[in-house]
Amino acid sequence: MVLKCIECGRKYDENDLRYRCECGGLLEVVTDLDRAEDVFDGKNVTLWKYKSWLSVKSRVSLNEGGTPLYKLKNLEKGFGVEIYAKNEGANPTGSFKDRGMTVGVSKALELGMDKVICASTGNTSASLAAYAARAGIKAYVLVPSGKIALGKLAQAIIYGARVVPVRGNFDDALRVVVEASAKLGVYMLNSINPFRLEGQKTIALEIYDQLGFVPDNIVLPVGNAGNISAIWKGFKELYEKGITEKLPRMVGIQAEGASPLVRAWKTGEKFKPIEKPETVATAIRIGNPANWPKAWRAVKESGGLFESVSDEEILQAQQLLASKEGLFVEPASAASLAGLIKLLEIGEVDRSESYVLITTGHGLKDPNVVLNRFTLPEPIEPTLDAFKEVIR
Repeated sequence: MVLKCIECGRKYDENDLRYRCECGGLLEVVTDLDRAEDVFDGKNVTLWKYKSWLSVKSRVSLNEGGTPLYKLKNLEKGFGVEIYAKNEGANPTGSFKDRGMTVGVSKALELGMDKVICASTGNTSASLAAYAARAGIKAYVLVPSGKIALGKLAQAIIYGARVVPVRGNFDDALRVVVEASAKLGVYMLNSINPFRLEGQKTIALEIYDQLGFVPDNIVLPVGNAGNISAIWKGFKELYEKGITEKLPRMVGIQAEGASPLVRAWKTGEKFKPIEKPETVATAIRIGNPANWPKAWRAVKESGGLFESVSDEEILQAQQLLASKEGLFVEPASAASLAGLIKLLEIGEVDRSESYVLITTGHGLKDPNVVLNRFTLPEPIEPTLDAFKEVIR
């Protein structure tokens, strides 16, 4: 396997310690499809079932992957469309980031690295900290001061990472991480790292393995824009290997207050970062997605689209998933359902097609969002008569 620049096509050895091409372009792993095995029998689905599709020999694992794929029967009745949810909140640290970290930290060990680093709005920091602990190496996580959900911050702390708050937003923290990885000998595991995205592409492999077919559409939240490109890469490799005969459309959903890709998509103007992104969905509160060229390519190649949703639409979708389907996801995860609802309402998607929503993180990652919106009723007396009044 080799690394290849998506801009100029230059190739590098897979063990070169680099994150970008010399031209500045993003790198991706070129998978050796000759050795990739057809293991898609719907049984024993876990991430490392697809080891022949991955580019690492070591394995630092917490038994990630194999997340549930639910048919959303109650929502299907309401919207008249075939909907599934791939619940990535069921991973060991509660988000899809574990897929990237099992591969990324494994690669760090292969390269002889003993320190890893990331910038994070929360989930990446929790995942990096856990896998670094498992590997027995040091982890440093830079987080926007006061802009990280407490559930995620608690995880990073208890897993033993050195948590470093930064005065600024995610994009500011990432700039420091990029410089540190270049000059201080720490291995960067943000999604600029192409090996991390290799782990995340297994979402596509699992969806096909679990369904037995390729859905018409994949709908997912877009923050730093690595996941949408990783999933597209997974489906493309299945197609190029000859295992599948079709490809899905990739539909990326951003929060209105952090939607530079949507703005460029709809206006036709050149991509321009948003300097001060704001949204209740902290996991996608990113104004300058590092992987936006890969995400743009994924949506263009697949015939998909980008759309944005308001914070209120996100919170309504979060409650809908929980109250109708029993799935408690963090706000960013609910952006996928909010986006699908909006696209159905405005007629931008076909009701006769199938949709898989990627729900990226567990609701307990950010419980304050829920608690701040609801008030408990006054307590009742501990008597049956008092309870009868409640159920009347």
